[in-house]
Amino acid sequence: MESSALVILAGLGIGLVYGAVGLLSGFCLMSSMRGWLAEGDGRLVRTYALAIAVAIAASQFLAGSGMVDLGKTIYLQPSFSAPVLFLGGLLFGYGMVLSNGCGSRALVLLGRGNLRSFVVVIVLAIAAQMTLKGLIAPARIALVQASQTTVNPNSLPSLLATLGLTESLSRVVAAVLIVLVLILFAFAHPGFRRSPGQIAAGIIVGLLVAGGWYVTGHLGADDFNPIPVTSLTFIAPIADSLQYGMLSTGLTLNFGIATVAGVFAGSLATALATRRFKLEGYSSPRHMLRSGSGAALMGIGGVMAFGCSIGQGLTGVSTLALGSFVALAGILLGTTAGLRGALRVQPAQSAEAGSTAA
Repeated sequence: MESSALVILAGLGIGLVYGAVGLLSGFCLMSSMRGWLAEGDGRLVRTYALAIAVAIAASQFLAGSGMVDLGKTIYLQPSFSAPVLFLGGLLFGYGMVLSNGCGSRALVLLGRGNLRSFVVVIVLAIAAQMTLKGLIAPARIALVQASQTTVNPNSLPSLLATLGLTESLSRVVAAVLIVLVLILFAFAHPGFRRSPGQIAAGIIVGLLVAGGWYVTGHLGADDFNPIPVTSLTFIAPIADSLQYGMLSTGLTLNFGIATVAGVFAGSLATALATRRFKLEGYSSPRHMLRSGSGAALMGIGGVMAFGCSIGQGLTGVSTLALGSFVALAGILLGTTAGLRGALRVQPAQSAEAGSTAA
């Protein structure tokens, strides 16, 4: 089998597993933050933390053993714009609250019959494509060019290497320290320790990130037909999937598109098998407007941040790139602003009840 076909099939398989796990566990950063900050339930945020820990451990093992060159990814570039990454993260995080979930969560819910997620996916894809190549692209490029700097070191291991540590030792030290902190944070919560399903979800999602690196960086390595080294991410792939659906004869199927299709199919199959499939729509035009606005912010912000809560929060962070931590900080702050404080987004049902009463 050609390497490109193998990568596509593997991407479909990774997506299928992610879609099933995402539906069964409710894996989502926005839901995790809402449960933690607004509802006092910290279990889901521990699932996310465990997924990061597993993704870092497995990905750095692949890199340290020479099976994958993470330096070829978009995250470990010699120059990046920290302000644009952070601003993009802010926009994405706040948009995620407005839309009640990220792009990957929207795909999972769409497979369950949630038609609100259909609007989110379409609007996100259009906004992302406009920011990548369309009307918004010149402004984004100008911002990046005006603020980007060459950063050396550009990752935590390379930063530790400046202290005199060898490359391999600095990689181990950086990975072990972060992984230990995240695992301690996750398992310090009694409720999480009693939730085997959430523990399994965190481990599986983290391994899927490493699986994506292995597939594109090792199995798909071909000097005559180079394939981008990538893993789970959803902003650009959702945009590419919409474009591929419209113009497939002029485009090439890739890992990201296959993953997006797999997530939808995996969620749909799981929803049907567990009898969770149920058609749902918007309760009011106001709800639809807010959800669509959040999707647009996610599309624009996700492109600026080089990824979403999965693409940067898990996949990017697994490379230990400094830029990914900047983007993740923006995502977390934007999400927190949407859940608490003066910019808090009122839950859709509460907002509609209040307007009806008025």
